[in-house]
Amino acid sequence: MEAIVNILQNWWKYISMATPRDAADILIMAFFFYQLIKLISRTNAGRVLRGIVLVMAGFLLAQYFQLTMVNYLLSNLLQVGLLALVVVFQPELRKILEQVGTSNIKNIVARDMLNTWDNAILQTVEACKVLAWSREGALIVFERRVKLDDYIKTGTLVNADITAELLRNIFYPKAPLHDGAAVIQGARLVGAGCMLPLTNNQNLSRDLGMRHRAGVGMSENSDAVVIIVSEETGSISVSVDGVLKRHLAAETLEQLLRNELIPGGEANTSGPLARVQAFLRGDRNEN
Repeated sequence: MEAIVNILQNWWKYISMATPRDAADILIMAFFFYQLIKLISRTNAGRVLRGIVLVMAGFLLAQYFQLTMVNYLLSNLLQVGLLALVVVFQPELRKILEQVGTSNIKNIVARDMLNTWDNAILQTVEACKVLAWSREGALIVFERRVKLDDYIKTGTLVNADITAELLRNIFYPKAPLHDGAAVIQGARLVGAGCMLPLTNNQNLSRDLGMRHRAGVGMSENSDAVVIIVSEETGSISVSVDGVLKRHLAAETLEQLLRNELIPGGEANTSGPLARVQAFLRGDRNEN
């Protein structure tokens, strides 16, 4: 217990000594590593990164055990490797530098978030159109402010970019996850086969099955936007705040999702990107 208290006291001493300059330093480095991780995730750089980590680990071990020749070889390999990385990732680095040169950080982050959500909505609508045509049931949940981690844990973790093909495969009738819900968090598909709470609303039409009742129940217990595709009729419905809107056309579904999830619509006050709109408005006013 004394050791834990001493550690906490030391941490508090370092935090109390921090200045605004230190905070700015940390934020700049956090943004740099955020962009670096995005760059690696969108390219085939994962293997390259693992190779770099192994070389650096070997270099540290060589220094620790005082292996002179290994230390010499690895140190020269690291120097050459840095130049090689610049050559290999020249297109990606150029793209990042062009973005920084033509826009400020606020615009880069905001527009990237908007583009990501726009693509997520388009892919979801496309999947729902095909699922409705083939009469394959679906239950898709868009998380907003209320976290849905407890419901995500009841299913299978996916953590993938949203594509129409992926959603269609999940809700294929013979797929093992088709009976549960797919949960979208931060414009990424994070879980599938998730269990949702059923509504206690006795006023719902009796021709609505368990999928619709689970969708309404989810929207009653959170601020999520829930899409339901009927397996019997192929109709598309959306439930928000416990209210079920049925028999939606694909164009209506797309507009509804934009209104609820992306700033710029009438019902966007609780959307996950409300601050992005303020960012962009501020930029336009400044310019």
